[in-house]
Amino acid sequence: MDTHSSIIIYNVTVYSENQTLKNGYIKLTNKKITEIGEIHQYVRQPKDHVIELSPSYKVIPGAIDVHIHGVNNADAMDGTAEALKTMARTLPKEGTTSFLATTMTQSNEAVEKALRNAGTYIEEQTDADAEVVGIHLEGPFISPKRAGAQPPTHIQDPNVTLFQEWQKAAGGHIKLVTLAPEQPNGLALTSYLKETNVVASIGHSDSTYDQVGEAIEAGASHITHLYNGMRGLHHREPGVLGAAYLRDELFVELITDGIHCRPEMVKLAYDQITSERMILITDSLRAKWLKNGTYDLGGQPVHVNDTTATLADGTLAGSILKMNDAIKNTMNFTNCSLEDIVKMTAENPAKQLNLFDTKGSIKIGKDADIVVLNENLDVEMTFCRGTLSFKKED
Repeated sequence: MDTHSSIIIYNVTVYSENQTLKNGYIKLTNKKITEIGEIHQYVRQPKDHVIELSPSYKVIPGAIDVHIHGVNNADAMDGTAEALKTMARTLPKEGTTSFLATTMTQSNEAVEKALRNAGTYIEEQTDADAEVVGIHLEGPFISPKRAGAQPPTHIQDPNVTLFQEWQKAAGGHIKLVTLAPEQPNGLALTSYLKETNVVASIGHSDSTYDQVGEAIEAGASHITHLYNGMRGLHHREPGVLGAAYLRDELFVELITDGIHCRPEMVKLAYDQITSERMILITDSLRAKWLKNGTYDLGGQPVHVNDTTATLADGTLAGSILKMNDAIKNTMNFTNCSLEDIVKMTAENPAKQLNLFDTKGSIKIGKDADIVVLNENLDVEMTFCRGTLSFKKED
């Protein structure tokens, strides 16, 4: 297609930043959203490439997955450009247009290799695929009591100096850090992250409710995968979970596969936290989009069977959840609207990562990161910065 032409997605329901247009259109030109309106307002230009659909098709902003390790036999810890390229090419199939390459608890050398690789990739990536908008450092600054599938042998206390070295290695691209603020030096690292505009997320943490309060005072603003890897709710000790429910300062991640937490617990969280603060994530592994079998996670064998990924001892080890399924599940579990989904998959993560000026909603001037869903909420097409990155086969 002529690089000067525009793509028009015509006669669809457009979920724009401020309103939902039932008989709408959206125009994409030079990687940006350049027009949004009702179909009677559209004036065709000679070089317009029109894709005409029907109002049962819905156009929403692309999802931003702030917590994803891998997909399609690739993992951020592989430390190769090929691995990140595979992730970036695969994720548009499920409606994800941006993501944080997420590391895990490993040796310092392995973590640094992954960070250097991701930092380089971010600066050299192309427009055709999902965009790596930063790095999520999950561990090693976590609680041994709440390790989950993070290898305990590599867990260490929060360390500002080490983080500074890693941020330098990553070219400044670490945007979010999961840590246990109750560990020695945890509040010091939390404060440093806040000062340097990195999101401090409480996760794999045994913090009490009061300790979470101290972490919020120090700058924490995020909760990693609610329910999993944290002190739970007790009527005399609300724990991390209680703080996630009650503290409005916190954005809260949730894996809505129905396995990491039961559907009823998804609804309980949604009713309490609402779409104003919730962020849907996949926390997926390299096994996503692959067949059942045994795969690697940080040097540990992970057994994948249909919908569940576990270590040898039965511990849940990330997910194989696709973002599109997270959307469907969340709507089924909570009866939320697609407008709420847009907040939880696009708007909230964009705001948390300070990207809302360019991403996270359908608005003129923003990046043309959009997803077309059919009447069954399946992904029909995904555009990453104006390039058609995925089209469903008939």
